[in-house]
Amino acid sequence: MLIERYTRRRFNSLIASAPFWPVAAKTAFAAPARELLITKTGAVADGHTVNTKTIQAAIDQLAARGGGTVVVPKGVFVAGALFFKPKVHLRLTEGAVLKCSTDLSNFPMQRTRIEGHFTNFTPAFINAKNCDGFQLTGDGTLDGDGMQVWEAFWAGRAKDKSFANTGLPRARLALIESSKDVKIEGITFKDSQFWNCHLYNNDGVLVHNVHFQVPDDYKQAPSTDGIDIDSSRNVTVDGCVFSVTDDCIACKGSRGPHAAEDKDSPAVEHIRVRNCTFKRGGGVLTCGSEATTIRDVIAEDCKITGSVRIATLKLRPDTPQHYEDITFRNIVSEGPSSGIINMAPWTQYFDLQGMEPPKSIVKNLNFIGIKGTYNSFGTMKPNPGQTDISNVLLKDFDVTIKAGELNTSGVTDLKFEHVMVNGKPYSV
Repeated sequence: MLIERYTRRRFNSLIASAPFWPVAAKTAFAAPARELLITKTGAVADGHTVNTKTIQAAIDQLAARGGGTVVVPKGVFVAGALFFKPKVHLRLTEGAVLKCSTDLSNFPMQRTRIEGHFTNFTPAFINAKNCDGFQLTGDGTLDGDGMQVWEAFWAGRAKDKSFANTGLPRARLALIESSKDVKIEGITFKDSQFWNCHLYNNDGVLVHNVHFQVPDDYKQAPSTDGIDIDSSRNVTVDGCVFSVTDDCIACKGSRGPHAAEDKDSPAVEHIRVRNCTFKRGGGVLTCGSEATTIRDVIAEDCKITGSVRIATLKLRPDTPQHYEDITFRNIVSEGPSSGIINMAPWTQYFDLQGMEPPKSIVKNLNFIGIKGTYNSFGTMKPNPGQTDISNVLLKDFDVTIKAGELNTSGVTDLKFEHVMVNGKPYSV
């Protein structure tokens, strides 16, 4: 309860325009009034000219003048990696498209955070590091133009089944890191080459009324996670729409037998997801693939309209994991979902590095007020001898499930309260 009160106070100071928060909170994200159109520094909206230098010049000019907002007007502006500076923001006006170049030479390799560690890899399209108060807002679109990159990825995977996610250069649409009081609002993230919005080591982020999408007719756009909350705290995702082909929201951290010692990967904690719609994706919220400590997470008042699982908790046999106080509340599925929960061993890419298998804990996992139609109940199983799973509550269910049995083992204190499946009381 104390954490809940603290978190609510914290978010009251962050949320700018969600209708259920106090009007006074709208001052928290005030941006400098100074604005600069990217066309004033030479950017051309012809859909093929690479405008990296001219847009970066707008960022640098505003930074030199004490800050302001870079404004993208209506039109299609292509660019490579852009690097924002403190007190400089980005606004995409209605009809504006800021489009990733597919010539990856416009994204020169650098040291970056990806998949639980730092390595030399492609930077993001929008990069903001140590940018407290950073704002990425507007009614326009960040377009990753990902189709060519996806096809190249699948060609690599066809030749080599072990072809890694980082096996070819590809850009995330946004990487916000080591920043406080960030706001991302209104825009559309479209056709990202890799993850859409990567939040690393931030404290206080609002993602509000944002759309994340890939083409409905593309079978699997690889690694197009909507939001990756990596080692960050006090994050609210409110009123967003997800239609991707990987995790909609993923909580991430470090990986491997020494992950608990990784000072670059603090806990993911105090996360709130609410009022969102999930049309397509691997899951409403996923813990992993790389994650160590995740705690105090609530996903509530959300709607599933397509094939999206509610919860995925990946249990890596090579990583000491601690998942605690995670609640899914008032979730409604309007169409057959892939399932309610999948908490199970996840062995892709794992490496014990010659160490003994580490111990992991999952406790205080709650599903409350779950309604609608699902393909399956799902699975709750530990890594045998490694994972202690306890205090799991299923309460106030009214669901129709094609495969009605919950596949479970190794769970201590599994409780069912008022769980109705296919019109009948249910328990294991």
